[in-house]
Amino acid sequence: MTQPRILVLHGPNLNLLGQREPQIYGATTLDDIRNTLDALAAQLGVELAHFQSNHEGALIDRLHAARLDGTRYILINPAGYTHTSVALRDAIAATDLPFIEIHLSNIYRREAFRHRSFFSDLAVAVISGCGAHGYSLALRHAVAELGMGAN
Repeated sequence: MTQPRILVLHGPNLNLLGQREPQIYGATTLDDIRNTLDALAAQLGVELAHFQSNHEGALIDRLHAARLDGTRYILINPAGYTHTSVALRDAIAATDLPFIEIHLSNIYRREAFRHRSFFSDLAVAVISGCGAHGYSLALRHAVAELGMGAN
């Protein structure tokens, strides 16, 4: 039996985690997040596909591919596109897949323009302000939503 696939999508500037504004985003790198999630996914019996891009079109193309590649759930940190990208919102809606929106920082304790998300009303859940741990919380919730338990 094939393991369920979950896509973990990281938006712009997240490749700089651990270097960029650590007082806001912490010292954890994107590789650290990937490694933690991969280990947890192995425990939970799911397959992860990771993708990060600083380019809106590449993120949209990856979402389009998710419609056909066996992906069953999406974890997404749209980063700066959270507040600006109708096109990325339309792409995730077009997948017709459940997703969880993740933010390392609490976007509601930041600048007013960050309080508006183009994704939240479509998301199964939103995790904001838990730092890198938010990704593990999201993965556990996605696995539970897939009916596999949350171990």
